[in-house]
Amino acid sequence: MPSLELFIKLPITDPTWIFFLVLAIILFAPMLLSRLRIPHIIGLILAGVLVGKHGFNVLERDSSFELFGKVGIYYIMFLAGLEMDMGHFARHGRRGLFFGWMTFIIPFVGGLLVGYYVLGYAWLTSLLLACIFASHTLVSYPIVGRYGMGKQVSVVLSVVATAFAAFVSLLILAGIVGSHTQGDNGWFWPLFIVKFVCYGAFVIYAFPRIGRLFFRRYNDNVLQYIFVLALVFLSAALAELAGLEGLLGAFLAGLVINRLVPKVSPLMNRIEFVGNALFIPYFLIGVGMLINVGVLFQGWATLEVILVMILTAVATKWLAAWLTQKLLRRSALERRMMFGLTNAHAAGALAMVMIGTKLEIAPGVCLMDDVVLNGTVMVILISCIISSLATESASRALAMADASLEGNRGSSHGRCMITYSNPMTVDMLTEFAMMIRNPQMPDSLLGLSVSYDDDRNNRRRQQAQVNLERAVSIAMSADVKMKTINRISTNVASGIIHTMVEQDVGEVVIGLHHQANVADTFFGLIGESLLKGTYREVMILRSLMPPNTWRKVVLAIPPKAEYEVGFYKWLEHICRMGEQLGCKMHFFTHQETGHYIQKYIQSKHDSIRAEYSVMDEWEDLLMLTQYVDYDHLLVIVSARRGYISYSPLFERLPEQVSHNFNNNSVLLLYPDQYGDPQETVSLFNTPKT
Repeated sequence: MPSLELFIKLPITDPTWIFFLVLAIILFAPMLLSRLRIPHIIGLILAGVLVGKHGFNVLERDSSFELFGKVGIYYIMFLAGLEMDMGHFARHGRRGLFFGWMTFIIPFVGGLLVGYYVLGYAWLTSLLLACIFASHTLVSYPIVGRYGMGKQVSVVLSVVATAFAAFVSLLILAGIVGSHTQGDNGWFWPLFIVKFVCYGAFVIYAFPRIGRLFFRRYNDNVLQYIFVLALVFLSAALAELAGLEGLLGAFLAGLVINRLVPKVSPLMNRIEFVGNALFIPYFLIGVGMLINVGVLFQGWATLEVILVMILTAVATKWLAAWLTQKLLRRSALERRMMFGLTNAHAAGALAMVMIGTKLEIAPGVCLMDDVVLNGTVMVILISCIISSLATESASRALAMADASLEGNRGSSHGRCMITYSNPMTVDMLTEFAMMIRNPQMPDSLLGLSVSYDDDRNNRRRQQAQVNLERAVSIAMSADVKMKTINRISTNVASGIIHTMVEQDVGEVVIGLHHQANVADTFFGLIGESLLKGTYREVMILRSLMPPNTWRKVVLAIPPKAEYEVGFYKWLEHICRMGEQLGCKMHFFTHQETGHYIQKYIQSKHDSIRAEYSVMDEWEDLLMLTQYVDYDHLLVIVSARRGYISYSPLFERLPEQVSHNFNNNSVLLLYPDQYGDPQETVSLFNTPKT
C-alpha cells in the first residue's frame, strides 16, 4: 500500500501518478483555456511550465517525457507529411521551396548579425544561434488539421518551407559538430553526402513498395497501425545514422507512404487519434517543463539577451512571410497562416541549443552558455504562443471563407448507398464509398442488405446483419456516420430500388464478383434489374486489392458523355476518390469531352495529377490493356440505352471486361440520366452489333 508521503513529497516520481497527472492535464487544460479562447496547445505548454521544476515542481521530468516527447515531435512531422496533398505538393513545390529559402535565409542572416554585433558572441556561437532562428517546428499544425485546412495553398507552402529550413539548419549543425568532433577530416562532407543519398533512395524506393505489399496481405487494424508506426521510427533512426535529425526522417516517411493512407480511412483516423490524444500533448507538456520563467528576473543583462533573441526570432520569421506573400501575390490572410505555421521554435531549436551547451570549443568553455539556453527556451514559449494564436485565427478565417464558396461544397445529390451481399466485399465497398461520398452531408452513407422473404431459418438475414455491422464498424473507425437497413423482399432488385426512393439515395454502389466469366450473366439478375429500374448513378465495383493500394486510375469515357445530366456528378465522385488516393489518373476520351473534364479538374480539384489521351471511338477500348496494370483501377463510364452518350458497342462491355480485364480491378459507372426508367428495354438481350 503506497505511503502517505507520496501525496506530500514533491516532485512526484511514481510512474503511475505521473501518467495520471499528465492525462489530467491533457484533459482539463484545453477545457479550461477554451473558455478564454486560448488554443489548447498553449494551455498544454503553460501547464508544463506550472508542473515542472521551474514552476511548482509537481512532476519529475523523467525518461517518459523524453521518450513520449520524441515520439510526439516525430508524430507532428509525420502527420504533416501524411496529410499533405501530393498533388498540391507537386503543384506548389517550387513556391514552397522559395518560401523555405526566405524563411531560412532572413532569420539566419538576422540571427548571425544580431549574435555577433548586438550580443557580442563569437562567430561560431552566432552561427549556431542563426541556425536556431532559421529552423522552426510545426507545433501549431494540429490546429490546421482540426479546421480541415491541410490542403490550403499557404499550408502546403509552409510545410514544404518547414522541411527545407529544418534540413538546411540541421545540415549546418551537422557541419559544425562534425568539424569539431572529427577535426579537419576532409572525408566528413563526402561521407555525409553518400549516406544522405543512400538513405533517401532507400526510403523513397522501398517504403511505398513494402507498404503496398503489406496492406494487400493484412487488413487487421492493429497490425496496420503498428506497421505504419514502425516505418516512421525506422525512417527516423536511419536519418540519424545518416547524420540528420530524426524529425526529418519522420516527415519523409509521411510523404512516401502518403498515398497508402487515404485521408478518410480507419487507419488515418487511428493515426491522428493516438497522436493528438497522447503523444503530441506529452511533447508539449515536456517542452513547458523546460521553460524557466524566473530567468526574466535574474537581471537586466540576462533579460536584454532574452528580449533580443525573442524579437529577432519573431520579427525575422514575420518578415520572411511578408516578403513571400508580396512576391507570390498571396492574400494577407494566407500571410498570417504562413507566419503562424513557421514561427514556432521547439524541437529543432531545443536540440541545437543542447548541443551548443555541451560542445566544448576550449577546455571548460562551451559554445553556448546558460544565458543562451534560457533565452532559447523563452523563445520556444513565446514563439509557440504567437504561432498558436496566429494559426488559430487564420484557420478559422480561412475555414469560414471556404464555407461561403458554394463551389467548394461539392455535389449534394442525396446519400450514397452501398448494397451488401458478399461478406468478402464489405470492406472494399465501404472504403470505396467513404472516398466518393459527399463530406458536407451529415448522413452521407447508407448501408443496405436485402434478403429474400423465403429465408425460413433466417440465416441470410443474420449474415446480412453481420455484414452491416461490419460496415458500420469500418465507417465509425474513420469517424464517418452510416445508417443501415436490413430489408426483406420478394425481389432483391426491387428492394434496392424502393429503398433508393424512400431514403433519397443519389447513387448506389454494388459489388461485382471477380470470378464472373460468362458474358450474359456478367452483371447478374440483380445488376441488370437495377440498371433498368433506376435512372440514378450506379457504380459496380470489382476490386482485387484494397483501394488504398491502387497505384493508378485509368478511365475510359465515351464521346458525348458531357451531355448527360449526371456528367459533373460522377466526375466529382471520381475526383474525390483521386484526391483521397493521391494517385495518378489517366483519362481516355474524346477530345471535346476531355476539354470539359480538364477544365472542371483545374477549377475544382487542381491537386489531382491527371493525364489525358484521345480515344475517339469505343472500339479502341481494347487498347487500354497496355495501359492497365494489375495494381490499377479501370473505370469504364457507360450509359443506359436510349440516352445521348449510349453506343450499341456498350452491349459488348461484359464480354470485353471478362476476356480482357478479368485480372484487373474494374469500376463500371452508369451516370444519372433524365426521365423514368425504361423498364421495357433490355440492356443485354438485344442483338449484338
